[in-house]
Amino acid sequence: MIYSCEKCMKTFSQKSHYDKHLTRKRTCEIQSDKIKELVDKTVEIKINELKKKLNIVEEKIDQQNQSMSIHNFIEVCAGGGGLSCGLIKAGFTPLLLNDNNNDCCKTLKKNHPEANVICGSMDKIDYSSYINKVDLLTGGVPCQSFSQAGLRKGLSDPRGDLMYKFIKILYLIKPKMFMIENVKGLLTHDKGNTIKTIIKALHNCECKNVIKCDCESKSEYNIVYKCIDASKHDVPQKRERVFIVGTIKTTKKQFEYPIELSSKKVLKHVLYNVPQSNGAKYNETKIKLFKMIPQGGCWINLPENLQREYLGNSYNSGGGRRGILHRLSMEKPSLTLLCTPSQKQTERCHPLEERPLTIREYARIQTFDDSYEFLGSIASQYKQIGNAVPVELARQMGIALLKTLEV
Repeated sequence: MIYSCEKCMKTFSQKSHYDKHLTRKRTCEIQSDKIKELVDKTVEIKINELKKKLNIVEEKIDQQNQSMSIHNFIEVCAGGGGLSCGLIKAGFTPLLLNDNNNDCCKTLKKNHPEANVICGSMDKIDYSSYINKVDLLTGGVPCQSFSQAGLRKGLSDPRGDLMYKFIKILYLIKPKMFMIENVKGLLTHDKGNTIKTIIKALHNCECKNVIKCDCESKSEYNIVYKCIDASKHDVPQKRERVFIVGTIKTTKKQFEYPIELSSKKVLKHVLYNVPQSNGAKYNETKIKLFKMIPQGGCWINLPENLQREYLGNSYNSGGGRRGILHRLSMEKPSLTLLCTPSQKQTERCHPLEERPLTIREYARIQTFDDSYEFLGSIASQYKQIGNAVPVELARQMGIALLKTLEV
């Protein structure tokens, strides 16, 4: 046991020596300077220890950021840039962004001046310099032919051929991962045979038998797919999209989709202090009808005579048709934003006012930053935003992809 004098700070290993010290004739002096020096030294040691720990943490963060920043991607059919914007936020660096629409390319160049933006058909690009040098090949391959709201011609539609062009590019450049975004209807098209055909093609299989085939075991990629609802990933919009993800088999870690969040963002969380912007308009007749429709309501909230008058022959056709004369609710996520907010089947009326959502309101719901600019006509801007992958969902997917690549 160690005995210490509180006045002079001397220490003794034996109690007899300590007692003798206390009873000596000359009282010890209070050594305040010595105490201060000891305290200062102790504090200095603790501070240095904390600094070392902080430096270690900062080094790990720098290493992680450096690791993330070197991962690159190529995106074809990039549209207005929702997917690329989210991937960049996650830590990816774009090597090449491509679309065949001039307005989309202008938007991409405006917002990503550091990226190589090529306008034109994806199969006309020279990819030779990218072979075995790409971490991620991705794209929102046009999905109109698979949409539940369209004709659903699928792979027989000329646009469906773009899927095969994507696959050809995939096996040319051989990226570490690939990701394809498409609509929910892809999973049910042709009783599920279309998705099976696409997966077989992604495995580089030419067998015509859709059901019995061992192409998966011979493929260079492990492939998974899932339908994801953006409203479960911090996006104030119910938007269901299919994400097909392939990981080259030499990668040690298996890809895992982002975890769904328990809470949901709703429109009141984003429709405030929105920058002024242009937008579509309603005619006076439609404005009068919307005055009778509450938040979250639609044509069914009108008197029956007005329902019949507005819907015409489709009144007796059956089906939900809740997108007709639909007013959004501040307390709920938005319905899926489409290419226009004001046509009869796609109306997205502002929750509090009798008007369509503006361009910047559309962009807010799609989780674009207010600084992100869209170029082209008003109709073109609505289409670019309406076709985009929500930026926040793309960011979360990007983080999940990086976790797989960084092993």
